[in-house]
Amino acid sequence: MSLDVGLLLLRVLIGFVLFAHATQKLAGWFSGPGPKKAAAIFETLGQVPGRPMALLAATCELAAAILLTLGLGTPLGAAIAAGTMLVAAVAMTTKAGNSWNSSGGGEYPLVLAVLAAALAFTGAGTWSLDAALALPWAVADGPGALVIGAGAAALAALAAAAPIIRTIKARPIGHGRALG
Repeated sequence: MSLDVGLLLLRVLIGFVLFAHATQKLAGWFSGPGPKKAAAIFETLGQVPGRPMALLAATCELAAAILLTLGLGTPLGAAIAAGTMLVAAVAMTTKAGNSWNSSGGGEYPLVLAVLAAALAFTGAGTWSLDAALALPWAVADGPGALVIGAGAAALAALAAAAPIIRTIKARPIGHGRALG
């Protein structure tokens, strides 16, 4: 039971943070930049064209927020969240030349990516729609959990690869270390 409470808290926390990130971009909520400024920010991160890339990121964040919060299709929600946050982590770290949040790096989205990926390995727990629908990944255990988690992590990395490559290619020469 305490594992289920922990998984519920983790899912709701990540879901809320992703919802807030998405609505910062889409509507300027939670002191966010709104769509026009978000597009400009994405351009500085090497995500060109900025407007569609910001919209794509916000859509992914919203989808992951809904899936993770409800505990529905948790491996997919985890993969979407992990991939999106991995792109943010690399883009911010590359731009800042340092990985630490205090220097503008991507430490925080990297933590969110890893936490989301962890949910793909554990499953959503019994307090989820996955469990209510008796989906096989609701309470992950044994070799199946490893396969599901690894599959979600691989999907996240594959989906993140192109935007990460775009970010690295856009990095100015002599900008500094990317993983400071």
